[in-house]
Amino acid sequence: MEKLPFVDAHVHLWDLDRIRYPWLTPPFADDGPNGSVEAIAKTYLPGDYRADAGDWDVRGIVHVDAGAEPGAALDETRWLQAMADYDGLPTAIVAFADLSDPDLDTLLADHAVHPNVRGIRHIVNWHPDSRRTYTPRDMTQDDAWGGGYARLAEHGLSFDLQAYPGQFPALAQLIERHPETPVMINHMGMCVPGEEGEWREGLAALARLPHVAIKLSGIGFTHRPWTLEQARTLVLTAIDLFGADRSMVASDFPTDKLFGSFAATLGAYAAITADFSDGERRAMFAGNANRLYRLGLTL
Repeated sequence: MEKLPFVDAHVHLWDLDRIRYPWLTPPFADDGPNGSVEAIAKTYLPGDYRADAGDWDVRGIVHVDAGAEPGAALDETRWLQAMADYDGLPTAIVAFADLSDPDLDTLLADHAVHPNVRGIRHIVNWHPDSRRTYTPRDMTQDDAWGGGYARLAEHGLSFDLQAYPGQFPALAQLIERHPETPVMINHMGMCVPGEEGEWREGLAALARLPHVAIKLSGIGFTHRPWTLEQARTLVLTAIDLFGADRSMVASDFPTDKLFGSFAATLGAYAAITADFSDGERRAMFAGNANRLYRLGLTL
């Protein structure tokens, strides 16, 4: 395996004895968007991540909101910051906030005082298929949600966007109005099988905005089991739309552990990008995450 430096742009850590995560709490079922998550419903700390990463030259990780119960959002940030202070990981934190919360500014300010906090994620995947939707309705259409999004820049925060492609055209209009807020699309835009045309069209609307980037991650979310050739089409389309300077490889561990090993997942991204230049690959595997999440690492 080639020793590319790697800054992992999407990782989750959790201590199930410290904070409650409803989606990691029994009973488990196969009919939700992720399928059964029972296999990963155990505490996952930096040591566990390092063990999974194996021989990969990990220089830093971005921790993204791990689905704790909403009232524990600030507790999660405090725990992560304390861990980063003594362990070195996570390098950056993308915290949770409900953008429609009337008291949003208070929570954003409380998150932002932690030195490793860089952004916010509020999962807003809505899909008419009840087996795929994360929310009962498309809250991104609400004025309150849009108003909350407009508050992120005041606190110097980026936004991690996890939504479905059908939501992208309307979201692009909101995102365009706030060029001061960097946006990172999660998991290649969550392409649903059979909706590839809508996916590409939605991504293209977002790709036209220079302050939007995309994560090459989550290949098991919508295609299970995934294959290298299926992943190749998604990855290369995303890079074609956003360019090698706005694309970031990420493991999405341990969630993507449900669908394959770290070696298989990262090995797939390495194989798919093998024909890119050394500079482009170093940007996608490390440099872009370092720059876009303002990590300040020497790579």
